[in-house]
Amino acid sequence: MESPEGELERITAEFADLFIASINDQAKNPTHFLFNQWWSHAPEEVRRAYVHGIVEDPRFADLTSGEDYAPPMELDALAVLEQGTLGRVFHDWIVENGLAEQIAMDYRKFHEHLVASGSLDNMPEPMQHAVLRGFQNHDFQHVVTGYDSTGLGEIAVQAFCLAQIQFPYFGMWISIVTAQMTYLRPQSIVPLMGAISEGWQLGRAVDNIQAEHWEAMLDQPLAEVRARYGIHPDGRAPLATTG
Repeated sequence: MESPEGELERITAEFADLFIASINDQAKNPTHFLFNQWWSHAPEEVRRAYVHGIVEDPRFADLTSGEDYAPPMELDALAVLEQGTLGRVFHDWIVENGLAEQIAMDYRKFHEHLVASGSLDNMPEPMQHAVLRGFQNHDFQHVVTGYDSTGLGEIAVQAFCLAQIQFPYFGMWISIVTAQMTYLRPQSIVPLMGAISEGWQLGRAVDNIQAEHWEAMLDQPLAEVRARYGIHPDGRAPLATTG
């Protein structure tokens, strides 16, 4: 069947092998590896479309410029914030999930290291900054949306983000899990599609939060931050784990 937009570009056999490796074993070829690998195989028209879609959107100007990296955060400084503030809830999330190393990372220097090592070769520079700032912001997305750190909570966040910014990293997450459920784990179809559907619908319904500067809101009540963007997770039914 022909695409509604005309003939499809082709996926290379080499990238297909990498994609299958990610489907079969995320530990050996996790999604962020696949994202880096893809740019060497992506059709030029597809590369341009992704870059244009983000660079030309004024909401994402800081995200793609390299000016948006926040300095490393100190766990002790977050711990003294008042209960219920964004920063204190974020602190508790980091501690509960064992993520202290992530918030202590200097992402600007990390970007410089990756560039020097050649790991980002062939990836357009705006996408380099967007994915790294996205990593830095990822746990704030969990805290603000209210999706937990379970597998289904993670998928809901990825779908939420894809609904707000058409970025290939998020699409790769969805393509991997839908391939896994279709060909390897049919019993997971209902819960995974439920998480994807819920995250997508929420992302389309609320204000865009993909380029927010959460670090400037740490002392603000989380309930007020959520309400500002139209996010109200209280009372939301848990993601269904079965059909």
